[in-house]
Amino acid sequence: MDKHWLWVFLLVALSSIMLKAQSEQWQQLFNGKDLAGWKHVGPGGDTVEDGLIRTHGGMGLLYWTGGRLSNCVIRVVYKMRDNNDNSGVFIRIPIEPREEWMPVHYGYEVQIDNHPETSNEDDYHITGTLYSLTKPLAKPGKPGPEWNTMEITLDGPHTVVVLNGVKVTDYTEGDPVPERKFDFEPQRGPRPLEGYFGLQNHSDNDVVFFKEVAIKKLNK
Repeated sequence: MDKHWLWVFLLVALSSIMLKAQSEQWQQLFNGKDLAGWKHVGPGGDTVEDGLIRTHGGMGLLYWTGGRLSNCVIRVVYKMRDNNDNSGVFIRIPIEPREEWMPVHYGYEVQIDNHPETSNEDDYHITGTLYSLTKPLAKPGKPGPEWNTMEITLDGPHTVVVLNGVKVTDYTEGDPVPERKFDFEPQRGPRPLEGYFGLQNHSDNDVVFFKEVAIKKLNK
């Protein structure tokens, strides 16, 4: 191979590496200083303390205003204040939220609650599941105040939740789900392929901290 074609080969290889690196980059949605780019609906609220989002009261939702997401991975790094606290990451919300119950019934909640049995709930309500809809493949949730990393992949109609490196949920639109057990559980039915997402503040007794919220587009 002469020098000319060697340089061409090297440039093509470098370009390919750069494109791959760009596609694998995470976009940070929380700047660690304030809630710029986020809005809150419903009771309670959120503040930024020591570089972390802290939930207050509830039930409400802090949602990202950047628009609908699809074909991406959402990464949320969080910890509970106590041994166990309740929160959630709402996904596939069809329109910009105006109150707290529309996301419940028309989106999905990826649950944060390691001990649903204390609320007379079962495994369909444990951390990493689509709340009341999917049964966990594993239960890798860490108690407070340990940090947890949750990655939610939205790939068309396919939703995968990995918690602390372990797959908990693998769901495709149309998969069978159980009937509703409680009136506060979401209505059954299909969710959109793209939608808004947000972080739940559940109640006065549940305090959860978030230190990272980021997205990465899928290589499609």
